[in-house]
Amino acid sequence: MDFWVWWLIAAGGFSIALVLTAMPELGMLAAGAVAGALTAGVTDSVVIQVVVFAVVSTALILVVRPIARRSRVQPPALRSGPDALMGKSAVVLERVDATNGRIKLAGEVWSARALGEGDAYEPGSQVSVVEIDGATAVVM
Repeated sequence: MDFWVWWLIAAGGFSIALVLTAMPELGMLAAGAVAGALTAGVTDSVVIQVVVFAVVSTALILVVRPIARRSRVQPPALRSGPDALMGKSAVVLERVDATNGRIKLAGEVWSARALGEGDAYEPGSQVSVVEIDGATAVVM
């Protein structure tokens, strides 16, 4: 059997392991194995095939991993939906306590409840939205 077939079998093995483990590095190794198979189609030198496999795999890991890590650590640049309302100020319209109340948030009237059990906010006071729980703003 030709070496390019073995490289493709290795690429398939790395791909299956990638799917089973969700380790993206295995995808880079699979791409390196495909590069090794392409090299095997051009030359019979096993040393060159292994070097191409190692260089392509290492280059992909060194380039892709930092990009993936950075995108995982950084929060999304644009928050939307309920996430965009967290941290916003609101005005209390009806008394807000631990069970119910009404606030005006971003030009809309929302049901609200206080974050703490003993906290209560009177109409006209400013509150800050801590989280959105369904259709209720949790404020403090």
